[in-house]
Amino acid sequence: MAPKPWSEWSTTLSHLALGVVSLHAAVRTAQASRGAAAGFLLQAMASATMLAPGLGTDEDCLAGAWVATVIGLPLLAFDFHWVNGDRSSANLLLGGGMVLAVAGDHLGAEGRSVASQAVVLVVAVTILIVAVFTANTYGMWGGAMLGAAGLLSRLEEERLLLLPKEDVCRWALAAGSWAYHQALHTQRLQWE
Repeated sequence: MAPKPWSEWSTTLSHLALGVVSLHAAVRTAQASRGAAAGFLLQAMASATMLAPGLGTDEDCLAGAWVATVIGLPLLAFDFHWVNGDRSSANLLLGGGMVLAVAGDHLGAEGRSVASQAVVLVVAVTILIVAVFTANTYGMWGGAMLGAAGLLSRLEEERLLLLPKEDVCRWALAAGSWAYHQALHTQRLQWE
């Protein structure tokens, strides 16, 4: 058996990091916020499907990533907005994600790509805005990292920082998820 090339190890490690961070966040937030826990769990499951060989087809893996993006991320933003009293934005983000999830079959590959990147950026910007107004440093970092992941995915370069672009995006998403989990924890402590 030949050793894996560095790019395969990099991809495996980035999926593993995102999955572990997301699963940890799901378990830690399950008691306080079922919505955020479900969003983190969707991200963890999407990473797990990419790691497990033979678990599904490439289309299944892409569908998992689509659901984790258009439903999972709005669930995270929903909770952050809800905890801060912005219920209309929370409902709008979650409703928009649900509409996109249903409409995904009617969008082409390019349409799904644009829609998922729009969801990532809208979620990142709204989290960042709420975090700035509530002085939640972790929320600011989480929003910035989620936004960076969304913007990096639009670059045309195949490699960033000597790693495949998708891996760098996953590392940024893992860092953003960790910071966002900390932001939720901090926000809940302030309200108690």
